[in-house]
Amino acid sequence: MSTIVVNPHITDAEWEVMRVVWANGRVTSKEIISILKEKMDWKQATIKTLLGRLVEKGVLNTEREGRKFIYTTNIEEKEAVGNYTDDIFNRICRKNVGNVVGSIIEDHVLSFDDIQRLEEILEMKKAFAVEEVDCQCAEGQCECHLHHHGE
Repeated sequence: MSTIVVNPHITDAEWEVMRVVWANGRVTSKEIISILKEKMDWKQATIKTLLGRLVEKGVLNTEREGRKFIYTTNIEEKEAVGNYTDDIFNRICRKNVGNVVGSIIEDHVLSFDDIQRLEEILEMKKAFAVEEVDCQCAEGQCECHLHHHGE
């Protein structure tokens, strides 16, 4: 992984391409096209455009092997998912983070191992829990400050 990538914005369509590369490690454009043409019903040109954008953003590497183009990633899936979730949580009031995490857990199927891991994380978080999470929104950006208007 030669290029340093600092939180690039990856579109929903580009994310589909990245999932193929993450799953396969080293993958040809032909393999990516084959997978996504079927799943997404995209044309070859669309997929090549997305690959080009991801290379321009420094998220993917490309190398030529004979007549083939091989793609590898410059960003691990875990890091990209972390950037994505940070972006989401930076857009909401800090007081709502617990509710959003709870909703995510309620809305998705989890294995017993997933639940065990979550229980372990929550147990560790208890040591640093606060009585109340501080809102850091600008006044008027969330409901926390609504009762302060006009005072």
